[in-house]
Formats: sequence, C-alpha cells, structure tokens
Amino acid sequence: MKILFLGPPGAGKGTQADMVARKLGIPQISTGAILREAMKAGTPVGLDAKSYVDSGLLVPDDVMIALVRERLTEPDCTRGFILDGFPRTLEQAKILDGFCKLDLVIDLVISDEAIVHRLTGRRVCADCGATYHIDRLTSDTCLKCSGALIIRQDDAPETVLNRLEVYHRQTAPLETYYTQMDLLREVDGALSLEDGFTAIDSILRTAGE
Repeated sequence: MKILFLGPPGAGKGTQADMVARKLGIPQISTGAILREAMKAGTPVGLDAKSYVDSGLLVPDDVMIALVRERLTEPDCTRGFILDGFPRTLEQAKILDGFCKLDLVIDLVISDEAIVHRLTGRRVCADCGATYHIDRLTSDTCLKCSGALIIRQDDAPETVLNRLEVYHRQTAPLETYYTQMDLLREVDGALSLEDGFTAIDSILRTAGE
C-alpha cells in the first residue's frame, strides 16, 4: 500500500507513520531521511543535493523530486511505503502523480490553537534530550537525569505560528486535491497516540477490503 501522511507540524505525522510502517512492514520515507541516505551513499542525485547542503542552500524542488523518485525504486518499496513530508506543495503532488499513484492519504486534522499549545508547551532536557510537556510536568528539571529543561527554537511561539502559516499556504491545498481524487481520509490529530493509531488502523482495514 502506498500511503501519504498529511497534517500540520506537531500533528504527530512522523510518530503515527512510524507505527503504521512497522505494522505493515513497509518503509517510512521522509525527505530528511532520503536526503541523508542519498548523500551518504554518494548517488549522482545525492551528490547534487550535497552541493547545495554544503553551500548552506535549500535543496531545489527538482532535486528533491529526483531523490524521492530514486528512493521509491529501492527493493524495500516493492510492497508499498509511507511518505512523510513529501509532497509539500500542489506542484510537487502533481509531479509525484506522474510517476507514483498513491492508494491512500491520511490527514491528521487538528486546530492551530491545539498545535500552538502542544508545541509551545514542549520542554526538552538540555543534557539527555528527553521530551516533556508542561501539562504533565511535575518538576522543573529532567526526571531522568535532573538536567535543565529548555524550549527548542522550533517550539518558540513565533516559530510555531510561522510554520503553521507556511503549512496553510503551501500544503493545506493538498487536502482538496486528494479529496477530489477520493484518496483523503481524515483522522482527529488531537486524539491520544493510541486512539489515533486505532482510528488509522480502522481506515487501513477498510482500504484493504
């Protein structure tokens, strides 16, 4: 099964995609992982991407698309895969359609207010990297190593709002695109990890019938 996960930053796409990938025995493919793997392997497209990364530049769309196309030809993708983080724009989605037909798009739907609360309330241990949320914190220090808890730059309120604005402008139009193709299925992104996975699993069972 060829699946795409959609949803704003902080909706839990990566975590849910990983759980589904392990259940189905197919790879979870993110643009970040593709980029790192291709550069490490020294493939022609990977070397092309590396030239941009080494120069501190963003990797252009055409190079990222070439990386995705290359990754999807790997043997572990024969039975299917989960895309996480690509496509990000309508143009990318249309190009992807030209060489890969998706079977299902799972959209984690959650309000901006819930995302802001979820991300800006996140605290990370500066020493061991353990992650907590202020709603469940019982101490001002890390419960594992007593290290100081900090707010990552990605979780600063202004950064979160900017990431959401970019998502709504660039990626949200994909919801309409895939709805028109009858591929989109919505899941409440505010559900707990376990309940969210149960809802996704139900969708997968229906899609497989």
